[in-house]
Amino acid sequence: MITKDLLIELGTEELPPKSLQALAQSFALSIETQLKESELVFTSAKSPNSPRRLAVIITDLQSEQADKIVEKRGPAVSAAFAEDGTPTKAALGWARGNGIEIDQAERLVTDKGEWLLHKAVEKGQPVTSLLQAFIEKALKQLPIPRPMRWGTTNHSFIRPVHQVTVLFGEDVVDLSVLGIKSSNKVTGHRFHHPELLTIQSAGSYIEQMADAHVLVDFEQRKAVIREQIEELADQEHANPVMDEDLLDEVASLVEWPVAHVAGFAESFLQVPKEALIYTMKDDQRYFPLESKQGDLLPRFIFISNIESKDPRQVIEGNEKVVRPRLADAQFFFTTDQKTKLVDRVAKLNTVLFQKQLGTLGEKAERISLLSQQIASDLNDDAKAAARAGLLAKADLMSDMVMEFPEVQGIMGMHYARLDGESELVATAIEAHYHPRFAGDTLPDSKVGCAVALADKLDTLVGIFGIGQTPKGDRDPFALRRAAIGMLRILVEKQLPLDLNELVHNAAVGYGDKIEHSDTLIKQVVDFLLGRFRAYYEEQGIRVDVIQAVLARRPTVAYDFDRRIQAVNQFRDNAEAEALAAANKRVGNILAKAEAVAPEVNPQLLTEAAEIELYQALQGVKGEVSSSLDSGDYDAALSHLAGLRQPVDSFFDNVMVNADDDAVRQNRLALLQDLRAQFLDIADISLLQS
Repeated sequence: MITKDLLIELGTEELPPKSLQALAQSFALSIETQLKESELVFTSAKSPNSPRRLAVIITDLQSEQADKIVEKRGPAVSAAFAEDGTPTKAALGWARGNGIEIDQAERLVTDKGEWLLHKAVEKGQPVTSLLQAFIEKALKQLPIPRPMRWGTTNHSFIRPVHQVTVLFGEDVVDLSVLGIKSSNKVTGHRFHHPELLTIQSAGSYIEQMADAHVLVDFEQRKAVIREQIEELADQEHANPVMDEDLLDEVASLVEWPVAHVAGFAESFLQVPKEALIYTMKDDQRYFPLESKQGDLLPRFIFISNIESKDPRQVIEGNEKVVRPRLADAQFFFTTDQKTKLVDRVAKLNTVLFQKQLGTLGEKAERISLLSQQIASDLNDDAKAAARAGLLAKADLMSDMVMEFPEVQGIMGMHYARLDGESELVATAIEAHYHPRFAGDTLPDSKVGCAVALADKLDTLVGIFGIGQTPKGDRDPFALRRAAIGMLRILVEKQLPLDLNELVHNAAVGYGDKIEHSDTLIKQVVDFLLGRFRAYYEEQGIRVDVIQAVLARRPTVAYDFDRRIQAVNQFRDNAEAEALAAANKRVGNILAKAEAVAPEVNPQLLTEAAEIELYQALQGVKGEVSSSLDSGDYDAALSHLAGLRQPVDSFFDNVMVNADDDAVRQNRLALLQDLRAQFLDIADISLLQS
C-alpha cells in the first residue's frame, strides 16, 4: 500500500491568541478521528499552528482504504422459502436489493437459527476523495463562539481565510474550502517573507516555513521563547516572572520570537510590585524581572515578532508604551493613600452584592461577625479576625482595584499596612481570597483561614438561601469553587470545625433576608460534602472509598479526611474484600429482619462459631473505642480486620434465621453489633473488589 504525508493548512488573519491552541488541537483531532473511523492507517498526527495559520500534518497516511467484505444478513430461512421451496417476496426483495439471485445467497447458521447471507465486497475509497468532507466536518466542530463573515461570500470562520493548502505528498488535492480553491501556496512571515511560498511537499512544510521565518511548531516556539527569556534574565542577574499561561499566550502571538530587555524609571518601584507585575504581564504581555532576593527590578523582557535591524527602536517603542500604564498605577496608588481603608467600608453600601441579599457593606459586616466566631472557635485572635473581615472588601472601592481588579486583596493588604493595621490583619485581608484556583496556596494564619472561610460561607449560604443553587454548568457565583476552597482549608489546615455549625452561624448572620431553617443547613452541608468527590478523585482516591465515608456523613471536614485516608489504606488490606462482602451481607440480612433483639444475650449463643464471633467482637471493642476516641481510624480498622476469620466461620457454620425466634433475634443482634463497629468509621460494604 502506498503511503504519503498529508498537509492541510488554512492561512488566516491573526487568530485570537487565547483560542489558538484549542482551535489547532480540535482541528487536528477531528481529522485524525475521521481518518481512523475510515480505517485509514497512518503513523502520527501533528497540529502545526501560528497566529496566522491552522494546520494538520498526517505522516505515512495510506493512499486509499482497503477493500473489505461486508456481510448483509437476509431473512431467516424459515421465512425466505415457502413450503414448496419457492422463495418468498421478502427473500426475492432482499436478493434484488443486493444485486444477486436468490440461489447465490449463502447461509448463516447460528445457535438461534439459519439466515440468508450475502458477502459483498466494499471497494476502498482514495483518501483524496474523502478529504473534502473531512475538512468541512472538522471546521464545523471547531470551538468558535462567534464566527465572522468577510468579503461578499456567505462563508464564516473565526477570522478571514485567505489561502487553503492541501498536499498529499507532493500533489495538490483539488478541493474547495470556505469558497477558496486549494493550492500549494502559503503565506510566510508578514514582514520577513510577505510573498507567497510554494510548499514542495507535505514533508517539507515545517522546514520551508522556518526558512520563511515562521516556526509552526507551537512547542518549539514556546521553548525558544523560554530559552531566550532565561538567557537574557541571566545576563541581567535576575529571575523572570514567567508562568505557563503567559508563555502560551505570547507563543500564540508571534511567529518568529525575538526577546529583548527594556526598562522603566525606578520611581515606579514605590508602587507595590504586584500591581506593576500585573500591568506588565496582563496588559502588555511582558515578563517582569526580579532580583535574586525577590525584589522587582526596573527591567522587563518582551517578545517581538520581528528580527529588527535596529533593536533599539523596538526597545524604546515598548518602553514608551509601558510608561503610561505604570504611571496610571503610580497615580492610583498615590491617590488611594489619601483615604484610609476603614473609611472605604461605608462606600461598600453603594455596591450591590446581590439584589435579595443586600450590599457589599452588609456582606462585610456579616464576614466580620462570622470571622470573629470562627477565630474564637479556633482559640485564636477573634478581634483581629473581626477587623480583617470588616476590611476584607474595602479595597474594592480603591482606584487601583477598580482599574486593575486582579489585585483585589493584595492592595487591601498594602493599604492596611500603610494605615497602621496589624500585620495579622493585613495578611488576612489578602489571604481571604485563597485558594483562588486549583493548587493555589492557603492562608498562613488561623485568622486568615477564618476570614477566608467566612467569606466563602456567606456567599454559599446566601445564594442557597434565595434558591439560586448551581445547576448544570451554571454557577454564576462560583459556589463549587468556594466549596472546594472551604474544604481545602478545613482539611489541609486540620481545623476541627463542624460544617453544620459553620453553616448555621452564617445563616443566622443574614437575619430575616433568608430563612435559616434546618432544611437550608442540610442543603448547604450536603452540597459541601458532595464536593469531596471531586477533591479526592483528583488525588487518585477511588469513588467507592469516598462513598463509603460519605454514607456516614461526617460533618467535620478534617475528620472526614482522616476516615478517607484510613479506609483507602484498609481497602488494600488482605482482609478488606472479605469483610466488605460480609458487611454487605449483614446489611441485607438486617434490612429484611422484622425484629432484632436490643442487645446480644450470651446465654442464647449455642453454636461454636457464633460464640467465637461474640468473644472476638467483645475483645476488640475496647481497642476500637479507644482508637475512635483519639481519631485513629487506621488503628480502629486494623483491630476490626482481625475479625475476618470468626466472621467467615460464622457465615459458614451458623444459620441466622433459626426457627427459634429468640435465637434468631439474638443472632441478628450479634450481626447488628458487628456492623455498628464498622459504621462508626465508614460503610465498608460499599467497597468494591
